[in-house]
Amino acid sequence: MTELECAIVSILDVFDKYSCAEGNKNTLTKGELKTLLEKELPGILGNAKEKNDCEKLLKDLDENGDSEVDFNEFMIFVAALTCLGHARFENMPKK
Repeated sequence: MTELECAIVSILDVFDKYSCAEGNKNTLTKGELKTLLEKELPGILGNAKEKNDCEKLLKDLDENGDSEVDFNEFMIFVAALTCLGHARFENMPKK
């Protein structure tokens, strides 16, 4: 597989790994999202100053208001993080 194909499979695998822990296997509950952030993106939750930052993130991601994050909502989050990372590295001086 190409690098991009591997990245896509990795994203699918990460979502499935955490969404299968409780309830609906097609969505992330608040608890599943928190675990995903702690394990896969420790810098995001590690920088959180308030206890309920995960809950705020869930509300922001939950476009359809069902109190869970489906795959499309998760991908918006992944895309936003990717864009932020790209912008950060774009402004760094070239070696």
